[in-house]
Amino acid sequence: MIIADRTIERDGDSAFVVAEVGHNHQGSLDKCIELFKSAAACGADAVKIQKRTNKSLYTSEMYNQPYHSENAYADTYGEHREYLEFGKSEYLELKNVAEQLGLIFFATAFDFEAVDFLEDINLPAYKVASGDLQNVPLIKYIASTNKPMFISTGGAYLKDVCRAVEVAHDNICVMQCTSGYPAEAEELNLRVIQTYLDSFGCVVGLSDHHVGIESPVLAYMLGARVFEKHFTLNRTWKGTDQAFSLEPAGLKKVVRDLKNVPLMLGDGTKKPFNSEQEPLRKMGKMQVASRDLPAGHILTESDINYKSPCDGIPPHIDLVGVRLNKPLKRGEAICDTVKT
Repeated sequence: MIIADRTIERDGDSAFVVAEVGHNHQGSLDKCIELFKSAAACGADAVKIQKRTNKSLYTSEMYNQPYHSENAYADTYGEHREYLEFGKSEYLELKNVAEQLGLIFFATAFDFEAVDFLEDINLPAYKVASGDLQNVPLIKYIASTNKPMFISTGGAYLKDVCRAVEVAHDNICVMQCTSGYPAEAEELNLRVIQTYLDSFGCVVGLSDHHVGIESPVLAYMLGARVFEKHFTLNRTWKGTDQAFSLEPAGLKKVVRDLKNVPLMLGDGTKKPFNSEQEPLRKMGKMQVASRDLPAGHILTESDINYKSPCDGIPPHIDLVGVRLNKPLKRGEAICDTVKT
């Protein structure tokens, strides 16, 4: 998968980490910029927000319905959503900030107008939300931009995922996702990642709504190479996604762990490392005389003890039946012998 100046290899070692800001910025451009800066400091590769054209996206009934949630920013659901949207000037500012930070910045497009808006901003990629996995017209419309696509698959059967992949282009990442907010551990179903790798010839990832940080590492071991985690500066902030989002310390650990995994896996060749030599010298054993022995003595099992450190002949070498070339004191290393 190629996105901006990055290549994500399906079978490569490198992980691609997306900090999903979503609407955790609470409608504040300054707060969103701080989230971008923090994501970069944590080592994320990309940041993502969401774009909706609310008045055309929702039915009039849903747009105008009263919304009195503790996370509401307005009295109706539509006005609440409008409060959280950024316009062109904000997107251009965020694009500039992301470029300065070395982050790839993209967005989830929830409707056709949102795609047109994001094309005007010229962001380098799109996310297809799980709720639009069956929205073939929207997937085709996004595919027509020829931009890379990350496709979330929450709440789906494999046939739904296959349909979406068939109408998309080749430069995609199919992401295992559970659309619970948060997703419980027993519903993550990470082995689906292997199913996707067997079914599709593309990069596979994990869009993770779990509150912990262990699932990306498990997903990596199963073959995922893209990892999306919701991100916030404070999990107690107002907003529906804040509580299950990672704070900077958590995201930093996810990035650290994913970078360490390929290093930990190594090359599969069993061999000693230089760092092991001194500890194993101190803990290892050598063969020593169990009693005073004269020169010319032929060793038996009862003549030999094994003691640390390993500064002499190791125990795996059979010395029974060899002749000593010099006398040994009790506890002295057996080192000068000749075979009989």
